[in-house]
Amino acid sequence: MPPLRYELLRQDDSSRARLGRVTTPHGSFDTPAFMPVGTQATIKGLLPTMVAELNSQIILANTYHLMLRPGSELIAQMGGLHQWMRWDRPILTDSGGFQVFSLSDINQIDDDGVRFKSHLDGKNVLLTPARSMEVQNQLGADIIMAFDDCPPANAERDEAQGLEAAEGADESAPPLSTRASRDVEGESPNRRAPKPKTTPERLREAVTRSARWLDLCVAAHARKQDQALFGIVQGGIDLDLRTWSASHARGHDLPGYAIGGVAVGEGYEQLVRVVQHTAPLLPEDRPRYLMGVGYERDILAAVRSGVDMFDCVLPTRNGRNANAFTPTGQMRLRNAKYAADAQVIDPECDCPACGTGKGFSRSYLRHLFAAGEMLGPILVSAHNIRHFQRYLLDIRQAIAHNDWSLIARRWPVAMA
Repeated sequence: MPPLRYELLRQDDSSRARLGRVTTPHGSFDTPAFMPVGTQATIKGLLPTMVAELNSQIILANTYHLMLRPGSELIAQMGGLHQWMRWDRPILTDSGGFQVFSLSDINQIDDDGVRFKSHLDGKNVLLTPARSMEVQNQLGADIIMAFDDCPPANAERDEAQGLEAAEGADESAPPLSTRASRDVEGESPNRRAPKPKTTPERLREAVTRSARWLDLCVAAHARKQDQALFGIVQGGIDLDLRTWSASHARGHDLPGYAIGGVAVGEGYEQLVRVVQHTAPLLPEDRPRYLMGVGYERDILAAVRSGVDMFDCVLPTRNGRNANAFTPTGQMRLRNAKYAADAQVIDPECDCPACGTGKGFSRSYLRHLFAAGEMLGPILVSAHNIRHFQRYLLDIRQAIAHNDWSLIARRWPVAMA
Protein backbone atom coordinates (compact mmCIF):
# COMPACT_ATOMS: atom_id res chain seq x y z
CA MET A 1 0.00 0.00 0.00
CA PRO A 2 1.34 3.46 -0.85
CA PRO A 3 1.40 6.03 1.98
CA LEU A 4 -1.29 8.07 0.23
CA ARG A 5 -3.90 7.44 -2.44
CA TYR A 6 -5.88 10.10 -4.28
CA GLU A 7 -9.16 9.20 -5.94
CA LEU A 8 -10.76 11.65 -8.35
CA LEU A 9 -14.52 11.28 -7.96
CA ARG A 10 -15.79 14.05 -10.20
CA GLN A 11 -14.48 16.85 -12.39
CA ASP A 12 -16.57 20.04 -12.53
CA ASP A 13 -18.03 20.87 -15.94
CA SER A 14 -17.42 24.62 -15.82
CA SER A 15 -14.05 24.92 -14.07
CA ARG A 16 -11.01 22.94 -12.93
CA ALA A 17 -12.69 22.16 -9.59
CA ARG A 18 -12.64 18.51 -8.63
CA LEU A 19 -14.21 16.27 -6.03
CA GLY A 20 -11.93 13.64 -4.54
CA ARG A 21 -10.88 11.52 -1.62
CA VAL A 22 -7.43 11.10 -0.07
CA THR A 23 -6.63 7.93 1.86
CA THR A 24 -3.79 7.76 4.42
CA PRO A 25 -2.70 5.24 7.09
CA HIS A 26 -4.98 7.05 9.57
CA GLY A 27 -8.07 7.21 7.41
CA SER A 28 -9.51 9.18 4.53
CA PHE A 29 -10.63 12.75 3.98
CA ASP A 30 -12.81 14.31 1.33
CA THR A 31 -11.52 17.02 -0.97
CA PRO A 32 -11.66 19.95 -1.33
CA ALA A 33 -10.70 19.92 2.36
CA PHE A 34 -10.05 22.54 5.02
CA MET A 35 -7.48 21.66 7.70
CA PRO A 36 -7.67 23.44 11.08
CA VAL A 37 -4.23 24.36 12.40
CA GLY A 38 -2.99 22.78 15.62
CA THR A 39 0.31 24.62 15.87
CA GLN A 40 1.39 23.14 19.21
CA ALA A 41 -0.25 19.74 18.66
CA THR A 42 -3.61 21.13 19.77
CA ILE A 43 -6.44 23.05 18.15
CA LYS A 44 -6.39 25.85 20.69
CA GLY A 45 -9.21 25.57 23.23
CA LEU A 46 -10.87 22.51 21.72
CA LEU A 47 -10.77 18.82 22.60
CA PRO A 48 -9.84 16.48 19.74
CA THR A 49 -13.30 14.93 19.95
CA MET A 50 -14.86 18.38 19.46
CA VAL A 51 -12.68 19.04 16.41
CA ALA A 52 -13.80 15.73 14.91
CA GLU A 53 -17.46 16.42 15.70
CA LEU A 54 -17.14 19.72 13.82
CA ASN A 55 -16.41 17.51 10.76
CA SER A 56 -12.66 18.13 10.56
CA GLN A 57 -11.23 15.08 8.83
CA ILE A 58 -7.57 16.16 8.84
CA ILE A 59 -5.59 18.72 10.87
CA LEU A 60 -2.19 20.38 10.64
CA ALA A 61 0.61 20.58 13.22
CA ASN A 62 3.75 22.68 13.13
CA THR A 63 7.24 21.23 12.82
CA TYR A 64 9.11 24.36 13.91
CA HIS A 65 7.25 24.78 17.19
CA LEU A 66 7.23 21.09 18.10
CA MET A 67 10.92 20.75 17.26
CA LEU A 68 11.73 23.53 19.74
CA ARG A 69 9.20 22.44 22.37
CA PRO A 70 8.94 19.71 23.57
CA GLY A 71 11.16 18.17 20.88
CA SER A 72 10.32 15.60 18.26
CA GLU A 73 12.40 12.94 20.02
CA LEU A 74 10.12 13.08 23.06
CA ILE A 75 6.99 12.93 20.90
CA ALA A 76 8.37 9.86 19.14
CA GLN A 77 9.10 8.32 22.54
CA MET A 78 5.46 8.94 23.51
CA GLY A 79 4.20 7.02 20.48
CA GLY A 80 4.11 9.76 17.86
CA LEU A 81 1.85 12.73 17.27
CA HIS A 82 -1.40 10.81 16.78
CA GLN A 83 -1.06 8.88 20.04
CA TRP A 84 0.35 11.83 21.99
CA MET A 85 -2.43 14.29 21.15
CA ARG A 86 -5.20 11.66 20.92
CA TRP A 87 -6.12 12.38 17.31
CA ASP A 88 -6.68 9.20 15.29
CA ARG A 89 -7.43 10.86 11.96
CA PRO A 90 -4.95 12.14 9.32
CA ILE A 91 -2.37 14.79 10.27
CA LEU A 92 -0.21 17.00 8.05
CA THR A 93 2.95 18.65 9.37
CA ASP A 94 4.56 21.61 7.66
CA SER A 95 8.32 21.70 7.23
CA GLY A 96 9.09 24.56 9.62
CA GLY A 97 10.47 26.72 6.83
CA PHE A 98 7.87 29.47 6.90
CA GLN A 99 8.15 29.88 10.68
CA VAL A 100 11.94 30.07 10.48
CA PHE A 101 11.71 32.94 8.02
CA SER A 102 8.82 34.72 9.73
CA LEU A 103 9.37 34.26 13.48
CA SER A 104 13.09 33.93 14.02
CA ASP A 105 16.14 36.13 13.96
CA ILE A 106 18.02 34.52 11.10
CA ASN A 107 21.75 34.51 11.55
CA GLN A 108 22.72 32.75 8.35
CA ILE A 109 21.08 31.10 5.37
CA ASP A 110 22.91 29.11 2.75
CA ASP A 111 22.40 26.03 0.66
CA ASP A 112 22.94 23.81 3.70
CA GLY A 113 20.04 25.29 5.68
CA VAL A 114 19.17 28.08 8.09
CA ARG A 115 20.87 29.03 11.35
CA PHE A 116 18.55 31.02 13.58
CA LYS A 117 17.84 31.99 17.15
CA SER A 118 14.91 30.29 18.81
CA HIS A 119 12.05 32.65 19.60
CA LEU A 120 11.67 30.77 22.91
CA ASP A 121 15.10 31.03 24.52
CA GLY A 122 17.45 32.60 21.99
CA LYS A 123 19.46 29.43 21.45
CA ASN A 124 21.13 28.96 18.09
CA VAL A 125 19.45 26.28 15.99
CA LEU A 126 20.35 24.81 12.61
CA LEU A 127 17.45 23.58 10.46
CA THR A 128 18.37 21.74 7.29
CA PRO A 129 16.32 19.70 4.84
CA ALA A 130 17.59 16.51 6.46
CA ARG A 131 16.76 17.77 9.96
CA SER A 132 13.26 18.82 8.85
CA MET A 133 12.72 15.30 7.51
CA GLU A 134 14.09 13.73 10.69
CA VAL A 135 11.75 15.80 12.87
CA GLN A 136 8.72 15.05 10.71
CA ASN A 137 9.60 11.35 10.58
CA GLN A 138 9.71 11.36 14.38
CA LEU A 139 6.41 13.24 14.67
CA GLY A 140 4.79 10.60 12.45
CA ALA A 141 2.29 12.69 10.49
CA ASP A 142 0.58 11.10 7.49
CA ILE A 143 1.58 13.95 5.16
CA ILE A 144 4.88 15.81 5.56
CA MET A 145 6.20 18.83 3.69
CA ALA A 146 9.53 19.51 2.02
CA PHE A 147 11.75 22.18 3.59
CA ASP A 148 11.66 25.26 1.36
CA ASP A 149 12.87 28.84 1.17
CA CYS A 150 9.85 31.16 1.31
CA PRO A 151 10.71 34.81 0.49
CA PRO A 152 8.37 37.71 1.32
CA ALA A 153 5.57 38.60 -1.04
CA ASN A 154 7.14 41.87 -2.22
CA ALA A 155 9.53 40.07 -4.53
CA GLU A 156 9.40 41.74 -7.94
CA ARG A 157 11.13 41.42 -11.30
CA ASP A 158 12.80 44.41 -12.90
CA GLU A 159 13.11 44.00 -16.64
CA ALA A 160 15.44 47.00 -16.85
CA GLN A 161 18.17 45.07 -15.01
CA GLY A 162 18.80 42.69 -17.89
CA LEU A 163 19.26 39.79 -15.50
CA GLU A 164 18.22 37.12 -17.96
CA ALA A 165 21.15 37.81 -20.26
CA ALA A 166 23.52 38.13 -17.34
CA GLU A 167 22.64 34.67 -16.06
CA GLY A 168 23.71 32.94 -19.26
CA ALA A 169 22.03 29.88 -20.70
CA ASP A 170 21.97 27.48 -17.75
CA GLU A 171 18.97 25.28 -18.55
CA SER A 172 19.02 23.81 -15.05
CA ALA A 173 18.21 27.22 -13.53
CA PRO A 174 14.75 28.81 -13.54
CA PRO A 175 14.08 31.57 -16.09
CA LEU A 176 14.17 35.24 -15.20
CA SER A 177 10.89 36.65 -16.37
CA THR A 178 10.38 40.18 -17.65
CA ARG A 179 6.62 39.95 -17.36
CA ALA A 180 6.04 40.11 -13.62
CA SER A 181 3.61 42.60 -12.18
CA ARG A 182 4.96 45.81 -10.66
CA ASP A 183 1.99 46.76 -8.51
CA VAL A 184 2.65 44.58 -5.48
CA GLU A 185 2.70 46.13 -2.03
CA GLY A 186 3.25 42.89 -0.18
CA GLU A 187 3.70 42.85 3.56
CA SER A 188 6.63 41.00 5.04
CA PRO A 189 5.56 37.90 6.97
CA ASN A 190 8.19 38.76 9.59
CA ARG A 191 6.34 39.67 12.80
CA ARG A 192 9.37 41.25 14.47
CA ALA A 193 10.73 43.74 11.96
CA PRO A 194 10.05 44.52 8.29
CA LYS A 195 12.33 42.74 5.86
CA PRO A 196 13.95 44.65 3.01
CA LYS A 197 12.38 44.42 -0.39
CA THR A 198 13.18 41.10 -2.00
CA THR A 199 15.39 41.53 -5.04
CA PRO A 200 15.06 39.54 -8.26
CA GLU A 201 18.25 37.72 -7.33
CA ARG A 202 16.82 36.75 -3.92
CA LEU A 203 13.60 35.43 -5.45
CA ARG A 204 15.45 33.31 -7.96
CA GLU A 205 17.80 32.11 -5.24
CA ALA A 206 14.79 31.02 -3.16
CA VAL A 207 13.38 29.00 -6.05
CA THR A 208 16.65 27.26 -6.91
CA ARG A 209 17.40 26.65 -3.22
CA SER A 210 13.92 25.19 -2.65
CA ALA A 211 14.56 22.85 -5.58
CA ARG A 212 17.90 21.69 -4.15
CA TRP A 213 16.37 21.28 -0.73
CA LEU A 214 13.55 19.17 -2.19
CA ASP A 215 16.19 16.85 -3.66
CA LEU A 216 17.75 16.54 -0.20
CA CYS A 217 14.38 15.99 1.49
CA VAL A 218 13.54 13.16 -0.88
CA ALA A 219 16.89 11.54 -0.13
CA ALA A 220 16.57 12.00 3.65
CA HIS A 221 12.94 10.88 4.01
CA ALA A 222 13.19 7.68 6.05
CA ARG A 223 9.54 6.62 6.24
CA LYS A 224 8.44 6.55 2.62
CA GLN A 225 6.25 3.53 3.28
CA ASP A 226 3.86 5.32 5.67
CA GLN A 227 4.45 9.08 5.31
CA ALA A 228 3.63 10.98 2.11
CA LEU A 229 6.12 13.73 1.24
CA PHE A 230 4.72 16.72 -0.66
CA GLY A 231 6.92 19.00 -2.75
CA ILE A 232 6.35 22.75 -2.67
CA VAL A 233 6.22 25.09 -5.66
CA GLN A 234 7.70 28.54 -5.04
CA GLY A 235 8.25 31.57 -7.26
CA GLY A 236 6.44 34.56 -5.81
CA ILE A 237 4.24 36.25 -8.40
CA ASP A 238 6.58 35.35 -11.26
CA LEU A 239 4.78 32.82 -13.45
CA ASP A 240 7.92 31.68 -15.25
CA LEU A 241 9.53 30.85 -11.94
CA ARG A 242 6.37 29.04 -10.87
CA THR A 243 6.49 26.98 -14.07
CA TRP A 244 10.13 26.04 -13.51
CA SER A 245 9.57 25.19 -9.85
CA ALA A 246 6.52 23.04 -10.65
CA SER A 247 8.46 21.17 -13.34
CA HIS A 248 11.28 20.40 -10.92
CA ALA A 249 8.90 19.24 -8.19
CA ARG A 250 7.00 17.00 -10.64
CA GLY A 251 10.27 15.33 -11.55
CA HIS A 252 10.29 13.58 -8.18
CA ASP A 253 6.96 11.76 -8.71
CA LEU A 254 5.75 12.57 -5.19
CA PRO A 255 2.43 11.56 -3.55
CA GLY A 256 1.26 15.20 -3.61
CA TYR A 257 2.26 18.78 -4.30
CA ALA A 258 1.75 22.18 -2.69
CA ILE A 259 1.73 25.80 -3.79
CA GLY A 260 3.65 27.89 -1.28
CA GLY A 261 4.58 31.54 -1.00
CA VAL A 262 1.08 33.01 -1.46
CA ALA A 263 -1.29 34.64 1.03
CA VAL A 264 1.70 36.50 2.45
CA GLY A 265 0.69 39.99 1.36
CA GLU A 266 0.52 39.89 -2.43
CA GLY A 267 -3.22 40.66 -2.60
CA TYR A 268 -6.22 38.80 -3.93
CA GLU A 269 -5.72 39.46 -7.65
CA GLN A 270 -2.14 38.25 -7.59
CA LEU A 271 -3.05 35.22 -5.49
CA VAL A 272 -5.68 34.19 -8.04
CA ARG A 273 -3.28 34.83 -10.92
CA VAL A 274 -0.57 32.65 -9.39
CA VAL A 275 -2.90 29.81 -8.40
CA GLN A 276 -4.74 29.73 -11.74
CA HIS A 277 -1.38 29.40 -13.46
CA THR A 278 0.27 26.94 -11.07
CA ALA A 279 -2.41 24.42 -10.11
CA PRO A 280 -2.86 23.01 -13.67
CA LEU A 281 0.91 22.43 -13.84
CA LEU A 282 0.66 19.83 -11.07
CA PRO A 283 -0.31 16.18 -11.73
CA GLU A 284 -4.02 15.52 -12.01
CA ASP A 285 -3.79 12.23 -10.14
CA ARG A 286 -2.25 13.73 -6.96
CA PRO A 287 -3.71 16.09 -4.33
CA ARG A 288 -2.85 19.78 -4.64
CA TYR A 289 -2.43 21.84 -1.49
CA LEU A 290 -2.52 25.65 -1.29
CA MET A 291 -0.65 26.53 1.88
CA GLY A 292 -1.94 29.06 4.41
CA VAL A 293 -5.04 30.23 2.53
CA GLY A 294 -8.26 30.61 4.50
CA TYR A 295 -10.63 33.37 3.43
CA GLU A 296 -13.78 32.17 1.71
CA ARG A 297 -13.34 33.89 -1.64
CA ASP A 298 -9.67 32.83 -1.81
CA ILE A 299 -10.67 29.21 -1.22
CA LEU A 300 -13.41 29.37 -3.85
CA ALA A 301 -11.07 30.81 -6.49
CA ALA A 302 -8.44 28.18 -5.69
CA VAL A 303 -10.94 25.31 -5.78
CA ARG A 304 -12.12 26.45 -9.20
CA SER A 305 -8.46 26.45 -10.27
CA GLY A 306 -8.07 22.80 -9.25
CA VAL A 307 -6.76 22.98 -5.65
CA ASP A 308 -7.80 20.27 -3.17
CA MET A 309 -6.45 21.17 0.29
CA PHE A 310 -6.33 24.30 2.45
CA ASP A 311 -5.20 25.28 5.93
CA CYS A 312 -5.34 28.48 7.95
CA VAL A 313 -5.17 29.74 11.53
CA LEU A 314 -8.05 32.16 10.92
CA PRO A 315 -10.89 30.16 12.52
CA THR A 316 -9.26 29.76 15.93
CA ARG A 317 -7.19 32.95 15.94
CA ASN A 318 -10.25 35.04 15.14
CA GLY A 319 -12.36 32.96 17.49
CA ARG A 320 -10.06 33.83 20.39
CA ASN A 321 -10.53 37.49 19.51
CA ALA A 322 -14.35 37.49 19.41
CA ASN A 323 -14.53 37.56 15.61
CA ALA A 324 -17.07 35.10 14.24
CA PHE A 325 -17.29 34.06 10.59
CA THR A 326 -20.74 34.08 8.99
CA PRO A 327 -22.01 33.52 5.44
CA THR A 328 -22.27 37.30 4.99
CA GLY A 329 -18.98 38.31 6.61
CA GLN A 330 -17.23 38.53 9.95
CA MET A 331 -19.14 39.47 13.10
CA ARG A 332 -17.15 41.35 15.74
CA LEU A 333 -18.89 40.29 18.90
CA ARG A 334 -17.24 42.87 21.13
CA ASN A 335 -19.26 45.61 19.40
CA ALA A 336 -21.81 47.28 21.66
CA LYS A 337 -24.65 46.59 19.22
CA TYR A 338 -24.60 42.94 20.30
CA ALA A 339 -25.05 43.68 24.02
CA ALA A 340 -28.79 42.94 23.88
CA ASP A 341 -28.86 40.77 20.75
CA ALA A 342 -30.73 37.53 21.48
CA GLN A 343 -29.85 35.80 18.19
CA VAL A 344 -27.17 33.17 17.81
CA ILE A 345 -24.20 33.90 15.55
CA ASP A 346 -25.67 32.02 12.60
CA PRO A 347 -29.13 30.42 12.82
CA GLU A 348 -28.17 27.95 10.05
CA CYS A 349 -25.11 26.66 11.89
CA ASP A 350 -25.24 23.47 13.97
CA CYS A 351 -22.10 24.14 16.04
CA PRO A 352 -22.10 24.16 19.88
CA ALA A 353 -22.35 27.96 19.90
CA CYS A 354 -25.39 28.13 17.62
CA GLY A 355 -27.10 24.74 17.99
CA THR A 356 -30.65 24.21 16.79
CA GLY A 357 -32.91 25.82 19.37
CA LYS A 358 -30.35 25.78 22.18
CA GLY A 359 -27.49 27.98 21.10
CA PHE A 360 -25.91 30.91 22.93
CA SER A 361 -27.00 34.44 22.15
CA ARG A 362 -24.67 37.07 20.76
CA SER A 363 -25.39 39.00 23.93
CA TYR A 364 -24.08 36.17 26.09
CA LEU A 365 -21.03 35.59 23.93
CA ARG A 366 -20.17 39.28 24.10
CA HIS A 367 -20.46 39.11 27.87
CA LEU A 368 -18.06 36.15 28.01
CA PHE A 369 -15.37 38.09 26.17
CA ALA A 370 -15.95 41.24 28.23
CA ALA A 371 -15.61 39.20 31.42
CA GLY A 372 -12.52 37.34 30.22
CA GLU A 373 -14.25 33.97 30.47
CA MET A 374 -12.58 31.15 28.53
CA LEU A 375 -15.91 29.78 27.29
CA GLY A 376 -16.18 32.67 24.82
CA PRO A 377 -13.07 31.78 22.81
CA ILE A 378 -13.98 28.09 22.96
CA LEU A 379 -17.46 28.60 21.56
CA VAL A 380 -16.50 31.06 18.83
CA SER A 381 -13.48 28.98 17.78
CA ALA A 382 -15.74 25.93 17.50
CA HIS A 383 -18.24 27.94 15.48
CA ASN A 384 -15.56 29.24 13.13
CA ILE A 385 -14.17 25.77 12.43
CA ARG A 386 -17.67 24.47 11.77
CA HIS A 387 -18.30 27.49 9.51
CA PHE A 388 -15.41 26.49 7.25
CA GLN A 389 -16.28 22.80 7.29
CA ARG A 390 -19.87 23.61 6.30
CA TYR A 391 -18.54 25.88 3.57
CA LEU A 392 -16.27 23.17 2.15
CA LEU A 393 -19.12 20.66 2.38
CA ASP A 394 -21.27 22.96 0.24
CA ILE A 395 -18.39 23.43 -2.20
CA ARG A 396 -18.15 19.66 -2.55
CA GLN A 397 -21.92 19.55 -3.13
CA ALA A 398 -21.62 22.27 -5.77
CA ILE A 399 -18.99 20.24 -7.62
CA ALA A 400 -20.94 16.99 -7.26
CA HIS A 401 -24.10 18.52 -8.72
CA ASN A 402 -22.45 21.07 -11.03
CA ASP A 403 -24.39 23.82 -9.25
CA TRP A 404 -22.31 26.84 -8.21
CA SER A 405 -25.49 28.80 -7.54
CA LEU A 406 -25.53 26.91 -4.22
CA ILE A 407 -22.45 28.87 -3.10
CA ALA A 408 -23.82 32.17 -4.35
CA ARG A 409 -27.07 31.61 -2.41
CA ARG A 410 -25.67 30.30 0.85
CA TRP A 411 -22.25 32.00 1.00
CA PRO A 412 -22.44 35.57 -0.31
CA VAL A 413 -19.20 36.31 1.55
CA ALA A 414 -17.38 34.20 -1.06
CA MET A 415 -18.74 36.37 -3.86
CA ALA A 416 -17.47 39.68 -2.43
